[in-house]
Amino acid sequence: MADRPDEEAFVILLENICIRTGDFRLTDVSLSIPSGACGVLMGRTGSGKTTILECILGLRRVSSGCIRIDHTDVTQLNPAVRGIGYVPQDVALFSRMKIRDHLAFALQIRRAAKKQIADRVEELSCLLGISHLLDRRPAGLSGGEAQRVALGRALSFRPQVLCLDEPLSALDSDTREEMCELLENVRRQTHVTTLHVTHNLNEAERLADCLFRIEDGKVIDISKQPIG
Repeated sequence: MADRPDEEAFVILLENICIRTGDFRLTDVSLSIPSGACGVLMGRTGSGKTTILECILGLRRVSSGCIRIDHTDVTQLNPAVRGIGYVPQDVALFSRMKIRDHLAFALQIRRAAKKQIADRVEELSCLLGISHLLDRRPAGLSGGEAQRVALGRALSFRPQVLCLDEPLSALDSDTREEMCELLENVRRQTHVTTLHVTHNLNEAERLADCLFRIEDGKVIDISKQPIG
């Protein structure tokens, strides 16, 4: 893993955030992910990985601290204006929408021009290998196909930041390997800065430029430590 750059180059920056939900606590959470890099956040089930992701997205409020996306303090901003692409663990595809409509959705609500939307749908479907699925609906898609559609929906408006919540956890080993290759290719072509939540060591070793682990309610940067 390469040396960490100056703070100026960080696109995702959490500074001493504290999260309280009932009896659950995370305190003084800090992490930073450089531009174009993939940060992987690990931890046991229930340790707070998804909670941190939701705070970055704006789906959960923090008690204190600061969240910056590309130097902008987004701590109090509405999720819709944070400019973050998101793939939830359950992919959350809309059952009545065709795949092409999933890829177009974020651009349509941003009132993009029809040609721009059509061009982006074609570009994404080629990048993700789902051109043959555009006129289908989600019912009957394989796990890998559903993940590709969810990824395309998250990338459609060209976000600077992409958040992935255990996207490969339900996939078999062959499909997981295929999706890892796809995620690497997507990053090479889009340069999107990524935070990837997982409990899988193989994913972490394969994808991480910087690696974090939640231990005893704290986030530890283990990028330069052995994984395991």
